[in-house]
Amino acid sequence: MVTKVMQTTVNGLNEECGIFGIWGTTEAAEVTYYGLHALQHRGQEGAGIVANIDGRLRQERGLGLLADVFSKGDRLRDIMGATSAIGHVRYATSGSNSIENIQPLLAHFSDSQLALAHNGNLTNQVTLRRELEDQGAIFQSTSDSEILMHLIRRSQAPTFTDKVKEALNQLRGGFAFLLLTPDALYAALDPHGFRPFVIGQLPTGQYVAASESAALNVVGAKLIRNVQPGELIKIDNTGMQIDYYTDATDLHIDAMEYIYFARPDSDIYGVNVHTARKRMGANLAAEQPVAADIVVGVPNSSLSAASGFAEALHLPNEMGLVKNQYIARTFIEPTQERREHAVKMKLSAVSSVVKDKRVVLVDDSIVRGTTSMYIVRMLREAGAKEVHVRIASPAFKYPSFYGIDMQTTAELMAANYSLAEMTAKIEADSLAFLSVDGLVDAIGLQEQASGTGLTTAYFDGHYPSPIYDYAESMQAFEDAHLVDYMEEPTCKMHTLQPE
Repeated sequence: MVTKVMQTTVNGLNEECGIFGIWGTTEAAEVTYYGLHALQHRGQEGAGIVANIDGRLRQERGLGLLADVFSKGDRLRDIMGATSAIGHVRYATSGSNSIENIQPLLAHFSDSQLALAHNGNLTNQVTLRRELEDQGAIFQSTSDSEILMHLIRRSQAPTFTDKVKEALNQLRGGFAFLLLTPDALYAALDPHGFRPFVIGQLPTGQYVAASESAALNVVGAKLIRNVQPGELIKIDNTGMQIDYYTDATDLHIDAMEYIYFARPDSDIYGVNVHTARKRMGANLAAEQPVAADIVVGVPNSSLSAASGFAEALHLPNEMGLVKNQYIARTFIEPTQERREHAVKMKLSAVSSVVKDKRVVLVDDSIVRGTTSMYIVRMLREAGAKEVHVRIASPAFKYPSFYGIDMQTTAELMAANYSLAEMTAKIEADSLAFLSVDGLVDAIGLQEQASGTGLTTAYFDGHYPSPIYDYAESMQAFEDAHLVDYMEEPTCKMHTLQPE
């Protein structure tokens, strides 16, 4: 049995969100709304838009889904006619889901306004916040995103762009930022490129920035470039200016974007997410074959992997599970009883498909394992003769610190149990995971990175950067030589761009 002594808690710090921005059209608010709708899967607990109306920034935000927030009163109508806007959909962790944390944040200064939307997590946020508060800063939220606003305002650099560069160079961890002033829109990505971030262009020439290329497709924009690690892009009435705030960059895009978070119709650094997931399924079949009658994918993010697995083993790929599209994610439910009810509301087994069959259940990941157990039980109750679980990613063993909600190793099944114990706990006939090498091969990045171009730390313990304020919580893992950390990059890398 895997030791349970070395556990760390990172509750309430990590989040996974979606951001969208546009400059130079009188339909900026509406376009931002549609772009955020395409990113709703990235955050379902809060949404907001800050719009530039006649040179004045106006904020509209609220708790809940985007459509619910902007169906209340005249929120969307009141910002129509805006010529630029940024928006945000938020997934909040326990204890931080309050209105003051809903983005975009908006600051009113005596001489200007500044709005900010952030996807990611700062690994030196505790240190920076303490230093700023000691210097007299007063925070209006508990979000780490607000730190950048304070750093920009306190900078003595001569221009706003220089102030932003100076502030960004003090941050560590994962961040994709959109900044909006009455005069310009700015996009910045952390030096490792942990989070996806793209720039598109509408047929009428306006530039759009978004977390995923799928959002560009929805608003009719063409993908023209990836925001590169360490880049600061300025968009205003003169066009787009590309600059860097640091020359020390590398690429470590989070592998979970390909595994789970991103939409299958998104392209990340030239790799289509659906195609990558299908190859994950094929590699999983090659590594962990099983004698079975049918393959069933867990809707929706596992369907591509299930297709690849079934094709590789020449098995029928059947719809043995049906998803209710109007139920929120089960892993955010606060109690086990509620999670079980949520799974039953979210998924139904198709008895006529699985009855008397040896079923391969393909899923994208196992975190706590409770959802997997409920699904295995559901298939058995529907008449499945055997249920073999195949996971199209490696086993989660370590926390994430760059912007995805992996809260504790205490909650990570693979961090606490052997493969045999996990198989028994989810009540499967067999259980197997994709290898890290199989994952890297399936994604197949062709970027000029120092390693694979991916962050796979939660699977193999190899973190692509120091973790700063989190280091003490991981000391036991480091002492046991289970994790290690790369140094920050010292030279500039160049990533490929769309043709």
